[in-house]
Amino acid sequence: MMKLLFFIIFICPMCYYNNFYWMVQLMLMLISFMFLLVNNKFNYFCEVSYFMGCDILSYGMIMLSLWVIMMMMIASMSVYNNNNNNKLFILNSLFLLIFLVLTFSSLDLFLFYLFFESSLIPTLLLIMGWGYQPERINASLYLLFYTLFVSLPMLIGIIFIFKTIKTMNFYLMFEYQFFSNFLYIAMVFAFLVKLPMFLVHIWLPKAHVEAPVAGSMILAGVMLKLGGYGLLRVLVLFQMTNIKLNILWVTISMIGSVVVSLICLRQVDLKALIAYSSVAHMGLVLMGIMSMYSMGYCGSYTMMIGHGLCSSGMFCLMNMSYERVGSRSLFINKGLINFFPSLSMWWFLILVVNMSAPPSLNLLGEIMLINSMVCWSWLSMLFLSMLSFFSAAYSLYLYSYSQHGKMMSGLFSFSISSIREHLLMFLHWLPLNLLILKSDLVLLWL
Repeated sequence: MMKLLFFIIFICPMCYYNNFYWMVQLMLMLISFMFLLVNNKFNYFCEVSYFMGCDILSYGMIMLSLWVIMMMMIASMSVYNNNNNNKLFILNSLFLLIFLVLTFSSLDLFLFYLFFESSLIPTLLLIMGWGYQPERINASLYLLFYTLFVSLPMLIGIIFIFKTIKTMNFYLMFEYQFFSNFLYIAMVFAFLVKLPMFLVHIWLPKAHVEAPVAGSMILAGVMLKLGGYGLLRVLVLFQMTNIKLNILWVTISMIGSVVVSLICLRQVDLKALIAYSSVAHMGLVLMGIMSMYSMGYCGSYTMMIGHGLCSSGMFCLMNMSYERVGSRSLFINKGLINFFPSLSMWWFLILVVNMSAPPSLNLLGEIMLINSMVCWSWLSMLFLSMLSFFSAAYSLYLYSYSQHGKMMSGLFSFSISSIREHLLMFLHWLPLNLLILKSDLVLLWL
């Protein structure tokens, strides 16, 4: 794991050379493929070096981080073209990648917490530095204070656990069980906000709407997954307490996901619609984790990786329309199939994945999550059927409203889609539909 980290650290000086933007991007692509080839991962930690290690759960998340940040640089062409502090942008992205790799590969609970919080800083700089409207300051503060407010109790909980069992190592902690409700809530709530659970999700649409395309991609693609990853690691300590209290989180998520899906159906801002759809999908992930079935665990892991690629792809497509039309409103982005049918095809392919059609990774995740929830309680079938229906409804609504209909008279011919954009969408779409062929990795990580 150290070799991966040092590779990324040694790329950092390249940021200061002129016209090295694409060199850094190619280096990240190289390291992604190198990391892809060492997937001899099992369900125990291997590649251990000092405080870092990697099991299948970490491996998937690190791979997702490398892939999304590499694509984030391809998507941010406007930063490079307009010379909008592009050297600082690359450096910030690399720092974010370093923190994410350290978070997902930490073997120590305190170091996991430290890097989990550190990854907030580059994200904040990304939104404040390269965002669109003046409201981005407000959105950044929402993101910061929502996360910081709930992470202090978690720090106190971590110190209490260390005082009690004298170790912070994930592997040694698996032997212990804690029965305190207060400790459970202190440890779990930080991850619920990060996920984000319904009722504490307000920061996410605000942050997405104000963030640049790179910020939205990394937020949807990786930052939300920190919450799910943290829960999968920490809930081992609180199994009995979770059995008592999980009905609370599952009920909130179940009702919340349906409500958020209905909110999606009345959005007119493309970015807000995609952001709210993330909340609905992550609600499903939370239900799977809290059901405490092994199928729910595996389903949530699959869904996190599938949603990371799919949501990131939707934000890329939205940005392509925004760069040409100059607006994110659905009233103006109409009839786009007349302008670029090829991008319409990508809209279709990504939105079909978003509504969990075969052969996508989302379908595999959703089947496992629905199975685990029906095993947990047969009453959940009502809400799950509504959730599946409305997720298909808002995906169709987004596609039909933006691609079909009468064009706005203010739109006239502009540049057609470039090879860079087709490559970007292909890199999102291919893993989503190919990874289902290697689904044994996802199913056997427990």
